[in-house]
Amino acid sequence: MSVSDGKWAAWTSYGPVLSQVELHMLKRKLEINPVLANTHGSFRLVFNMVTGRVTRLSHDSRDSEHSFDARGEPATLPRVEQLLIITPLSPWCTTVNNSKGVTVGDVCAHLWRDYTDQLVTEAEFNSLPPQIQEDVKQVATRNPSVDGMYHSVPVTNQVRRVDWLRECVFFEALRKDDDYTVSRFGFKSPNVFVMDLLN
Repeated sequence: MSVSDGKWAAWTSYGPVLSQVELHMLKRKLEINPVLANTHGSFRLVFNMVTGRVTRLSHDSRDSEHSFDARGEPATLPRVEQLLIITPLSPWCTTVNNSKGVTVGDVCAHLWRDYTDQLVTEAEFNSLPPQIQEDVKQVATRNPSVDGMYHSVPVTNQVRRVDWLRECVFFEALRKDDDYTVSRFGFKSPNVFVMDLLN
């Protein structure tokens, strides 16, 4: 069951799914699903990037989380085969692909896998200031590691991308920010979104 009504409801017949080329040829702007934009009228998405746990918090009853049933909803309208997600908190870009149209569930799953499966390279780690390196190491000891265990002394090559985020591991929203996109890539594209995170 979908938590959204109307155009965002989880159906299979939304019209065509645009490829990267079609998106640029048609010069279409993408509308972000209110669940991902954090503008949904009745609830807020709660997505922990460390654990991958996805629930929703009702605006009416802020004291209890509910199961998340918007996974099948399209991430954008029109639907697209590919989204690129960046954040000011890390140097990486997460690519989310689905030939049938990227869904809200795809976004959450790809972000979680990308940040928990990928290790920070030694060169990336060394690019951080020494104090931030220490902070990242401390976070890595608190987060479950690649093998699912907690380690009191993380090895540099065992630091994951999610550890780099330090305490900011809760998804807040996706948004468009062409100026920031251009500063990162040197160009803008309708399917590049900026992810905001909270602690």
